[in-house]
Amino acid sequence: MDNGVAVPKLYATIEYNHEINSIESLLHEYNGVVIKPAHGSGGNGILVLGGSVGKFYKTASGDLISLNSIKHYVSNILSGMYSLGGLPDKALLEYRVKFEPIFNNVSFKGVPIAAMIRLPTSKSGGKANLHQGAIGVGIDLSNGKTTYAVNGNQQTTTHPDTGYSICDLKIPQWENILKIAVKCADTVGLGYLGVDMVLDSELGPLMLELNARPGLNVQLANQQGLQVNLNKIEQLKNIPTGVDERIALAQSLQLAT
Repeated sequence: MDNGVAVPKLYATIEYNHEINSIESLLHEYNGVVIKPAHGSGGNGILVLGGSVGKFYKTASGDLISLNSIKHYVSNILSGMYSLGGLPDKALLEYRVKFEPIFNNVSFKGVPIAAMIRLPTSKSGGKANLHQGAIGVGIDLSNGKTTYAVNGNQQTTTHPDTGYSICDLKIPQWENILKIAVKCADTVGLGYLGVDMVLDSELGPLMLELNARPGLNVQLANQQGLQVNLNKIEQLKNIPTGVDERIALAQSLQLAT
């Protein structure tokens, strides 16, 4: 991104059906890609592919999918199957994030007010999407440690597939994650937004997308409503202009707990 925010590399954009045949060469060139609609919502239409297994490709959930099935999937994206309003869409092929090892066992003029991490499960098909079965885990803004967790509308302390605890995990590069989130808020100029981030084991924090109408599950994950935090910010007479100062402000107010 032009303003210095790191994002996953965009390999290609497919807009017309006759371009779908280029998929095969792209899959051979890159060891793992993410295919998603440009105007999708709710995590629908995202296909995460790993390396090839013979003539097939492995998905995030471990299933095998043929090249013809992938082409058909992309054709559905172009037709608008996953887009808002069912309008014709484009398919984006992006770098597949290599997740930070800390998550191996448990596979935001802005001031941060709440944060959470979304952990994929077998039910979510390996996707970190809460609507499809992923777990939402609250994060303490002051120290980057996980706090509470919800699976659907139920509280939990362990990952359903691995049995490992998902509480009190220290998120690596937490300060950098907050800095990227604040820079994103400055860039778009909205009064309130959500910043979706991923943590790559080699590239570090990457911004995936910005949401003008983010979901409210972050309240459940943190066991606290957003209104409390918003009121604290609105009552301040002066808000610092510097990124570091705004992050320090959020952390000093202990907004996450």
